[in-house]
Amino acid sequence: MINNIIFDFGDIFINLDKEAVFKELAKYGFTSLTPELDSLAKEYEQGLLSSKDFIANLITIFPEANESKIIEAWNSILLDFPLYRLDFLEKIAQEKNYRLFLLSNTNALHISHVIKTMGETNYNRFKHCFEKFYLSHEIQLRKPNATIYEFVLEQNNLKAEETFFIDDTKENTDAAEKLGITCWNLHVGSDDIINLKTKLP
Repeated sequence: MINNIIFDFGDIFINLDKEAVFKELAKYGFTSLTPELDSLAKEYEQGLLSSKDFIANLITIFPEANESKIIEAWNSILLDFPLYRLDFLEKIAQEKNYRLFLLSNTNALHISHVIKTMGETNYNRFKHCFEKFYLSHEIQLRKPNATIYEFVLEQNNLKAEETFFIDDTKENTDAAEKLGITCWNLHVGSDDIINLKTKLP
């Protein structure tokens, strides 16, 4: 029996354009995702770098860009948060049939941008739907590493077999499934979180 639901954030609630960052950085010389860039992004997402240091590193790689251009490019991945999804989530929370958690790979710049574009009222409405709100840069863990799922389970005394996890990245759901968590790898464009009840076992 499922008693707990863990949600991802990006492309589950907020729409993303995952190619936008690369398109924007191409203006300043980006051609491909190098191991250096990939490592830098993951370190920042895990809270191992401050925003200031992350931006400084990117300016070193893309000297034609300045701080504001880097931030603009970095945040270009973030699109809209459809209110019908927020309404749906609030309804699930109000029913109190499940313990709800958020588990997102994200970073300080993105969250600041989300709060600004959503508005604090709607962001707080969203956040208050969850018992716990886990952001990778705050807990210094990131998906798909097993430690992040184990952390959430242990912190909240959850049983893996009673837990349902939704994420748009198969690598993340595959990792959770290895721990005995039931998963829904949501396919962006053909699935929507409002269909959650049809996916629950």
